Amino acid sequence: MMPAEDAELSVAERLNRECRCVGTDVPALQRWLEGDLAGRGLPQLIVAANPHLFSELPVFIAAEHAQQMERLIDAVETVARLPAYRESALSRAPAIAQIAPATRGVFMGYDFHLSENGPMLIEINTNAGGALLNVAMRRAQQVCCPQVADYLKRRPSADQLEDQLFQMFMHEWRLARGDRPLGRIAIVDDNPSTQYLLPEFLLFQRLFETRGVPAVVAAADQLSCDRESLWHGGQRIDMVYNRLTDFYFSDVPAHAALAQAYAADSAVITPHPHAHALHSDKRNLVLMTDEGELRAMGVGDDTIEMLLRHIPRTVFPRGDEEQWWADRKRWFFKPAQGFGSRGSYRGDKMTRRVFGDVMRADYVAQMLIPPSERSRGSEENRTVFKLDVRNYVYDGKIQLIAARLYQGQTTNFRTTGGGFAPVYLVPTQNEGRDADRNCVKAT
Repeated sequence: MMPAEDAELSVAERLNRECRCVGTDVPALQRWLEGDLAGRGLPQLIVAANPHLFSELPVFIAAEHAQQMERLIDAVETVARLPAYRESALSRAPAIAQIAPATRGVFMGYDFHLSENGPMLIEINTNAGGALLNVAMRRAQQVCCPQVADYLKRRPSADQLEDQLFQMFMHEWRLARGDRPLGRIAIVDDNPSTQYLLPEFLLFQRLFETRGVPAVVAAADQLSCDRESLWHGGQRIDMVYNRLTDFYFSDVPAHAALAQAYAADSAVITPHPHAHALHSDKRNLVLMTDEGELRAMGVGDDTIEMLLRHIPRTVFPRGDEEQWWADRKRWFFKPAQGFGSRGSYRGDKMTRRVFGDVMRADYVAQMLIPPSERSRGSEENRTVFKLDVRNYVYDGKIQLIAARLYQGQTTNFRTTGGGFAPVYLVPTQNEGRDADRNCVKAT
């Protein structure tokens, strides 16, 4: 007889391959977003210009996989609190990252591929985008069978999730400023009006303002700082929701005001350089998959076993270049301080010239873990998407799980039918089999 765990996992895999139900009413979601933006005098073209933010397909994940991801995140957070680990991680970081604020840093993103051996942590992102877009997606979930209806009833509503995210920012504020009233929040990026996730910036502005906190979407180079305060257009900024990918504010002069405010504690900035250095520098994954180093830091056996099982081996690509070239197909090469998929290469897709550039740059090599798949359509007309799973995490606790569907080498929002997708957990063997029977049907 097939073990219960294997049976459960096979149900999730089978649903991802065969279920043709529509999870998200994408046109209804887009209408909601357009109406919300139009109500504040903002151009509706923002949504039309971003047609691949959302997929209508739900993604199914076995409950056991979700539990394994949670345990792995707890193991990473446990190691990240160790003095020896922190000393090692911070030794590679610039001076600004040595500043340790009281805040935790919002929206850590733990990204996984689902493999035959369970979920594998591909990377950790400091300011993972998309959380509020996924919350908005809850407003447009469609019920395709009784099992999904029951599942959705047990999940937090969009309003409840919005409240949780707002309270996260308020917790950051209280950690830094105690009972002092919070004034104005700035959602900051470079040229935010041109950013692909501008709709989410505007949703955050709405989130704050509907709860009584003035908010502005601002370009980083529009900020100024004096000894006591951070300013935008003559208005003091008490808190910054930082969406920059210049994690150490090294771009001068564009990010000089933020660097000054962070160093002087003139404003509460979250997420921040210290959090990035401890969690998201990809060189940390080399440490997290080195059993000898982990033991030397005093990490316990159970934690080491969890890390080595669910993080692909990550190393520095050094040594014999010819040997690395011969072995390249087993590895995925990532810039140590990069973000997302920018500058990343699958070894089997690299030219010799690019490979030579990578070997001379600051890169890590991670054992290649192909993503799992989500299919749609009939056997005769099937479209296959790759998928990854993102856990949005604050202070070590998972807030939200979402999936991203795409085609190509790396995650993107350019695939027709792809984008953010809702995640449905397959809770038990029997319930999963019921969902299997009911959900595999034509849309």
